[in-house]
Amino acid sequence: MAATSVSLVLAAGAAACGPKDNDAKGAGGDSTPHKGGTLTVLNANPQQDFDPARLYTSGGGNVPSLVFRTLTTRNREDGAAGTEVVPDLATDTGRPSKDATVWTYTLKKGLTYEDGTPITSADIKYGIERSFAPELSGGAPYLRDWLVGAAGYQGPYKDKKGLDAIETPDERTIVFHLNKPEGEFPYLATQTQFAPVPKSKDTGTKYEEHPVSSGPYRVVRNDNDGERLVLERNTHWSAATDAERKAYPDRIDVRSGLDSSVINQRLSASQGADAAAVTTDTNLGPAELAKVTGDKDLASRVGTGHFGYTNYIAFNPSIKPFDNVKVRQAISYAIDRSSVINAAGGSALAEPATTFLPDQKSFGYTPYDHFPAGKGGDPEKAKELLKEAGHPNGLTVTLTHSNAKDFETSPEIATAIQDALKKAGITVKLQGLEENDYSDKIHNVKTEPGFFLAHWGADWPSGGPFLAPIFDGRQIVKDGANFNTGLLNDKSVNAEVDAINKLTDLDQAAKRWGALDKKIGEKALTVPLFHPVYKRLYGEDVKNIVISDWTGVLDISQVAVK
Repeated sequence: MAATSVSLVLAAGAAACGPKDNDAKGAGGDSTPHKGGTLTVLNANPQQDFDPARLYTSGGGNVPSLVFRTLTTRNREDGAAGTEVVPDLATDTGRPSKDATVWTYTLKKGLTYEDGTPITSADIKYGIERSFAPELSGGAPYLRDWLVGAAGYQGPYKDKKGLDAIETPDERTIVFHLNKPEGEFPYLATQTQFAPVPKSKDTGTKYEEHPVSSGPYRVVRNDNDGERLVLERNTHWSAATDAERKAYPDRIDVRSGLDSSVINQRLSASQGADAAAVTTDTNLGPAELAKVTGDKDLASRVGTGHFGYTNYIAFNPSIKPFDNVKVRQAISYAIDRSSVINAAGGSALAEPATTFLPDQKSFGYTPYDHFPAGKGGDPEKAKELLKEAGHPNGLTVTLTHSNAKDFETSPEIATAIQDALKKAGITVKLQGLEENDYSDKIHNVKTEPGFFLAHWGADWPSGGPFLAPIFDGRQIVKDGANFNTGLLNDKSVNAEVDAINKLTDLDQAAKRWGALDKKIGEKALTVPLFHPVYKRLYGEDVKNIVISDWTGVLDISQVAVK
């Protein structure tokens, strides 16, 4: 997932470790979940573009997955168990051909929309096809690349013939034909583009105002493009066909556009409706966390999660002096991760990283530290490498960062790096840019700086969408948004990406992704800094807290409020 798209995923529902600071089943005396009541969601970012074609989510998202069911979905369990793909509308996670270029799904019996009409395979085909319409853009881009003959398709409004790559031989069967082997297709099938859309009810760009529900809730109100979203029970949803969503509350009221400090203050106070409130996009900051930690009641209402996400330094090796691997290695040794962690909010909110892949089994995490600097950096080793690189008296470089106060690519992190490198004889000049300018500059091959802060998050919990966009040379984009910041085009790396993509055994694939991460790490094209930790408050009447290693945040499909 593009780094610029991470906020969309986090707002919709990101990925994670089970809660460590709270009773996983909820605070209070009676922790048994009950049906009924209203769950309030307090968010900073509005749930914009509430159309399955336009949403860019991880695992179907958080609020969206209450309305849109997909062929597969994420397992709604705490911790590592939550990284598994499980069936949703389909009877299984998909049946691949021998070379994983054809995937076949069969729909469960008895699936219906909110009006009681049956869900068919043709509806899923149509839902996918409309996601290609230019006016409904915004969703995950994989299908355009993966499906045979889909590259130039403009959607059903302009091309009524549809996509031959998707076949529906009967009402319960759907078959996908791919350009190349894709063993991780079941992960992709969790995206909302795989939600069924009845053609007769499609209202184009207005569909988001009242999309036809296939999930446990239906939309009854959508104000100001998702700023206020109200969901009520879909009486035609059957738990017998849906093992994942608990759907305890009768009503879900999503209120957005709120300041993060206000959200945390309201959740902390838990007055009135806020006692049954959660947030899907607002973390506790360092100061707020310090206050919460000192209050036993508040501390019991903090969910802790880890999304598959890495903050790192990126190098452009086409720009001097970063064309010299010894300079890149010197900076890797000089980094003081302890000071970086402090700048990111402390060890409760950030964990040090020496690998590009996150520290989770599903990604194929393989421990390595090619340039061991300890907690505080190794300036002497850095000076030694600089001398070998022809810079015995040190050098001066410019570090580009964002001015956004995000504790990730912001001035605090840049300053910590500046201080650490100074000890190694490297003078760092800081270039802070406004968020849009920063994003435009670092993602354009023509303007990409030599030394800058970056981050990357996963579209699903696997090494594939983490390593391929950053290190596969065939994904270098010369006339658009480019994420292969090191401009790496190594035939052996590209070939290994292809070889792993052929694997349908995801455990075996994970091991190969981990080995590839270790191999790429030797090239010192990035300096992994830290993985963020999410700490989020919830109201005192909220029960049944589930936080998976897929999303990292409380899963509202599991929450009860009575």
